[in-house]
Amino acid sequence: MACFLGIDIGGTKTAVSVGDQEARVLGSRRFPTSSCPNPGRVLELVARCLLELLDELEIARPEIQRAGVSCGGPLDSRRGLVLSPPNLPGWDAVPVCEILSHRLSVPVRLENDANASALAEWMFGAGQGTQHMVFLTCSTGMGAGLILDGRLYHGRRDLAGEAGHIRLTDDGPMAYGKAGCFEAWASGAGIAAQTGRQAEEIGAAALAGDPEAIAVIRHAGEMLGRGIAILCDVLNPELVVCGTMAIRLGDLLLEPARRVLAQEALDPCPVVPAALGDELGLKAALCVAMV
Repeated sequence: MACFLGIDIGGTKTAVSVGDQEARVLGSRRFPTSSCPNPGRVLELVARCLLELLDELEIARPEIQRAGVSCGGPLDSRRGLVLSPPNLPGWDAVPVCEILSHRLSVPVRLENDANASALAEWMFGAGQGTQHMVFLTCSTGMGAGLILDGRLYHGRRDLAGEAGHIRLTDDGPMAYGKAGCFEAWASGAGIAAQTGRQAEEIGAAALAGDPEAIAVIRHAGEMLGRGIAILCDVLNPELVVCGTMAIRLGDLLLEPARRVLAQEALDPCPVVPAALGDELGLKAALCVAMV
């Protein structure tokens, strides 16, 4: 049986998994990224956890085809380097693929987390069967992964899909030192900055029927729709798939987005929540290994 290894490196936690050619997770482990003093120690623990998992699952080493790493950017996927992500202090030009390939004795591929999630939703989730799909993280930040003409699009310097930088209004909340940008209006961090409360708290209150919280989520949805309208006019996708907040809030967030999109875009497309749910991060890393 052909198997793949997945590594999802985040600022809070790192998760590793073993999966099959359908991205079914056969086994996984997690540990706090902050528990390790440096990138080398994180990667050493990643390798150790994966090798132990393989032994537990009784999977022979020759069955492992490749490993995939999903990590917040910026990074250089072609050279396998992680380049100082804001949520990973000290990860400066870390040759993740080289280190893990040496330790695991398999080829290793690297993608940023939005691109990895786009691959997973396109291959096994809501985007199956499409040739032109946009994935929006809709999480703490607002990044995008772009499937164009049936392939993942990276751009000149691996920066394609940095949708959070798009300025939606001339003024407003700040992100990236820029007032009124997409991430500041419609991400979890943006909602927290605007309200002084955590986005998870606002979302839970909205789902419980709190009118003020509903108004906050509705406005975030409207700004989400504005951002999606720009992406639709530029890229003309068949489908937009939205991650974390859309999975948790559903139509409470997405109906205002769809309404604004219908008003603003030349050719609006369906907007849906990610289908892979809580396993998206694990499956995303596995899909990086598979392509």
